[in-house]
Amino acid sequence: MTHFRLRRQAQKDKVGTRSKPLVTLLDPAGPASEAYRSLRTSLLYAAVDAPPTVILITSPGSGDGKSTTCANLAVVLAQADKQTLVIDGDLRDPVLHKYFDAPNVSGVVDVLAGEHELLKVCKEPVPGLHLMSAGPIPPNPAELLSSGRFSELIGQARRLFDYVLIDSPPTELASDPMIIATQADGVLLVVDSKGTNKSSLRKAVRDLEAVGANVLGTVMNKAPKADTGHYGYGY
Repeated sequence: MTHFRLRRQAQKDKVGTRSKPLVTLLDPAGPASEAYRSLRTSLLYAAVDAPPTVILITSPGSGDGKSTTCANLAVVLAQADKQTLVIDGDLRDPVLHKYFDAPNVSGVVDVLAGEHELLKVCKEPVPGLHLMSAGPIPPNPAELLSSGRFSELIGQARRLFDYVLIDSPPTELASDPMIIATQADGVLLVVDSKGTNKSSLRKAVRDLEAVGANVLGTVMNKAPKADTGHYGYGY
């Protein structure tokens, strides 16, 4: 399994303003943004013959930084001239719309209900980056994600965009990530270097692999600063 290290200021997933989580827009020359670009490069060359284009981003527990990682990775992919769609697949506690200062009036739920088309509910908060927010919180998230309509949605997104990133709830809180993983080419697991324990990580990997998911690797947030004085990134 590949491991990616990111060091940045401690950030919560549920920050409601762009000023804190989207460092790739606010400080593009900073070390955190460079770490996200390194992650982007690793993904672009992860498998030359069959590169993953639909990627689920999840974490073992809450507060590990998965939504922050998803949003910033989407930004740097768009900055590399890749048409990118980021989907808020957390239909229980969606936050991506807050990161991009976008409304959450309609989104994934409306498309799955057959009320809107994919492109109709997308916003473009950053050139080349299209956001599909979750929409109204449904009473049956797992059932919606298990439906044929969700499979059709991912298939259409795959045809329209170079990269599709999907945020989801943590694996320990819901079965949703395992359901979404069956539609994705690969999964990135985001862990907190200080807060995620090994048993939680192992269980998350086992649960994902049990449904045939391709776990591409882990992204480690809040990694200790390297002895060289530079921000850490490595395998």
